[in-house]
Amino acid sequence: MIETLQWTTLAICAVIAAARIPSTLRGENRSLFGIFAMMTLAILLSIQEPYLIIDSALGGTNIANLLLRFVIFGAIYFLGVRVSRGFGADKAYRLITGKAGITVLLAISAVLVTIFLLMDTAGSSAGLLDISAKDPRHFALVEYYGAAGRAYPAFVALALLPAMVRAIRDRLPVLVRIAAALLALGGVAVALTMFFPVLPPGLKALQFIINYTAVLCYVLGLALIWAAKVLSGRPARSRKTSTET
Repeated sequence: MIETLQWTTLAICAVIAAARIPSTLRGENRSLFGIFAMMTLAILLSIQEPYLIIDSALGGTNIANLLLRFVIFGAIYFLGVRVSRGFGADKAYRLITGKAGITVLLAISAVLVTIFLLMDTAGSSAGLLDISAKDPRHFALVEYYGAAGRAYPAFVALALLPAMVRAIRDRLPVLVRIAAALLALGGVAVALTMFFPVLPPGLKALQFIINYTAVLCYVLGLALIWAAKVLSGRPARSRKTSTET
């Protein structure tokens, strides 16, 4: 079931990213293609088989996992920028792109890299499972590393959530309101990842479901906003259209 979910999510992300290529070549909303492309790469790096191939090519020291974290950071940052601008969420936009948001991003990135360097990461291991199993110290470091990797996406998701809830209740086009609902659901899923350390061992599969639910909701939400813009036949001029993204 988990593998099916992983490969299905990868396929959906890749198809939507590919569908954006013609518009990107025309110079239209290139950042949107970038978001889809980064999400596709993130899903690829989260699947065991391609992860092992890619990390082995990079030296077999799990650099691919660190790359995965920063690809996610980039995707969630640009998603936050596009969505907050598209929905006229000025407060969220300032929080994500302003001094506070950049400070949070840099601080979490520094913590992430520091923890990674403290580990003996030799030997490619998807999800760092083999690294975690080495000894209690490495188990703790992998847990802290995972928490740091989830912290920035949760920060952006929570910054966007109030605007998405307002958009659902607003008099916007149906597709845009559905997109807002998907983005809100994705934000809730990302926020829930912060509770992964307290999940009982028997519910660990729930982590995959929450993670891939978040990705699918974000990708489909952005795709629906794009579709709404195409159907409207004109660029957004105000928050009432919310199709700038």
